Amino acid sequence: MVILAEEVRRRYGETVALDGVSLSVAEGEVYALVGPNGAGKTTLVRALTGTTVVDGRVEVLGEAPADVDPERVGLLPQEFDPAERLTARELVAYYAGLYDAARDPDDVLADVGLEGADARKPYEDLSGGQKRRTCVATALVNDPDVLFLDEPTTGIDPAGRRQLWSLLADLADGGTTILLTTHDMAEAEALADRVGLLADGQLVAVGPPAELVAAHGGDSRLELDVPEDAEGRAATALEMAGYQLVPDEVALAITGIDPRDIGDVVETLETEDVPYEALTWKQPDLEDVYLSLTGTEVTAGGEPVPRRRGQVPAGASSRRGGEP
Repeated sequence: MVILAEEVRRRYGETVALDGVSLSVAEGEVYALVGPNGAGKTTLVRALTGTTVVDGRVEVLGEAPADVDPERVGLLPQEFDPAERLTARELVAYYAGLYDAARDPDDVLADVGLEGADARKPYEDLSGGQKRRTCVATALVNDPDVLFLDEPTTGIDPAGRRQLWSLLADLADGGTTILLTTHDMAEAEALADRVGLLADGQLVAVGPPAELVAAHGGDSRLELDVPEDAEGRAATALEMAGYQLVPDEVALAITGIDPRDIGDVVETLETEDVPYEALTWKQPDLEDVYLSLTGTEVTAGGEPVPRRRGQVPAGASSRRGGEP
């Protein structure tokens, strides 16, 4: 294995950051560590790159992280503050100069979607997304065999994210081993061969995204956006028509039906004169898996929100059958 961790533990005072984490990553594999802020992702990356001391066994390319040839490893930390008066190209060229055999800085910047006039701007004048692209470029300039990326697409616009996803997929196809952290479940599904779901310093599940979703994501469902004062009537009408409602969800939802049955649901609502604003077909995804296994949702900013199926978050109305 290119990356190996066995029973890794780390505490910061009374806080348990890692609690017996074990994982392995093969050559050319993209492995995503997924979880909210505080789950232990960054601590594990630091352990694997030799920048923090942990209990347990950690190896990269068959050696202790501190002994690995730096020419073979690329690292993008979550927090990276380069000299702001240097241009993007000057920064990448500086990091290229640290290695015996580095790629051309202009080629690397083009790979991450930063070239031309933007590459000649001082770092301090770049947008947040452009700064993050520059940082990614510094981690790629030595053409590493192993690449560690801690929240690589934070602040990058959707088009730039897709470009970086494509670049990382190409690197993996070429044999680069990639371990990345993210709180974005869609990013993990798009990029990773395998995903490790991290919660409170423990891996709660590991596997290919599709297999995790099939095992833990639950059923597909049809979510209905119904005015609050019509929720009770809607639920009664749907139950009388034989539809199975998901109890106590934030949205009124039907499970156990086929997408081809949506027209029948609409007919039921219209026959009973129940107003609705939208119907959304929802396939289970990694967000559902994480919620199912941990009882926690992850916000767009990476913050954990405790919640279990069958509970309605504070401030949300219950949408089960009966009184609204």
